[in-house]
Amino acid sequence: MSRQVLFIQGGGGKEDYEADAKLVTSLQEALGKAYTLHYPFLPEESSPDFGRTKQIGKEISLLKGEIMLVGHSLGASMLLKYLSEQQVQKEIAGIFLISTPFWSGDEDWKQGLKLHKDFPDQLPKDIPIFLYHCRDDEAVPFVHLSTYAQKLPQAKVREIESGGHQLNHDLSMVANDITSL
Repeated sequence: MSRQVLFIQGGGGKEDYEADAKLVTSLQEALGKAYTLHYPFLPEESSPDFGRTKQIGKEISLLKGEIMLVGHSLGASMLLKYLSEQQVQKEIAGIFLISTPFWSGDEDWKQGLKLHKDFPDQLPKDIPIFLYHCRDDEAVPFVHLSTYAQKLPQAKVREIESGGHQLNHDLSMVANDITSL
């Protein structure tokens, strides 16, 4: 049986889904046939978290055996939100977060996206966490990586010199970390 990888898209529309499809293709090519990549379309719903926590829970429940969780941008932050607020009954081998925004501020639209202050303590224990961020990310400031690195000191941090928000559509570094587990 191949190893299961769930990729959670950034953004919420078809355009974001199609943009991240290039990341998924890169990851699948780098991982090879020993891994099955699941890439569901998660539409934006009219709820404070855009429906993401419910959608992520549904997608995780559909997978069999040990799983790897990969999220990009909004998808990465919502993956952290889900894992820190819900009981997960699946065996998770690793969490891989790419270009992850750290939501802060008092704007109403951000409230459903923000993590609880104690989110690091609520994450499943003993699961490797990897953080990836390019210094030239034009969508999520590089400083967000430092925030997560401080809050998740156990995480392996991958600072990438260039590649923008989409890492030049090259997730070979993520694939190397996945196959190392």
